Amino acid sequence: MTPAPARSAEIQRKTRETEIKLTLSLDGEGRCDLATGIGFLDHMLELFARHALFDLNVRCLGDLHVDAHHSTEDIGICLGTAIERALGDKAGIRRYGHALLPMDETLVSCAVDLSGRAYRVWHAPIPAAKIGDFDSELVAEFWHAVATTAKLNLHVNLHYGQNSHHIAEAIFKGIARALRDAVERDPRSTSVPSTKGVL
Repeated sequence: MTPAPARSAEIQRKTRETEIKLTLSLDGEGRCDLATGIGFLDHMLELFARHALFDLNVRCLGDLHVDAHHSTEDIGICLGTAIERALGDKAGIRRYGHALLPMDETLVSCAVDLSGRAYRVWHAPIPAAKIGDFDSELVAEFWHAVATTAKLNLHVNLHYGQNSHHIAEAIFKGIARALRDAVERDPRSTSVPSTKGVL
């Protein structure tokens, strides 16, 4: 039997604010090599790769003397672009994924549709303005960038939670689990999972 083609992508993006190189394999083992310059984001991306079982490498040189906004958003743009490219025509994937993820006092639900249409619904307020040195609002900005460039529907709901680190971590893990299911090859189908014939 001929093995399925590798589903991977390499993205390079350079602006006046950031210079990023990102590689992604959807059929990985959860390995990662990360150097974003932002400790908290490295931590979240490591969790994401591990729980999605994606292999992910990221190098980013950004204008961190300003703040972490440009680097975080641009890494999200690169990750979303890599997901979209690695999926190819999306034939044979499950398309949908969801996860209900607890972390201590926190409970988050995440749902994904690899529809080819960008849409994000976000009901996940993070109580603290900062998590360490990281602006907590950048969690939503990061996933907005991913959803837009990956052309997927993303719904995130925080049911309850108090610890801001736990909330952010549950979101990254929950989206990882949802994406892991959505990109998985469906052994019962080789066609594009849409009546339109294209996603």
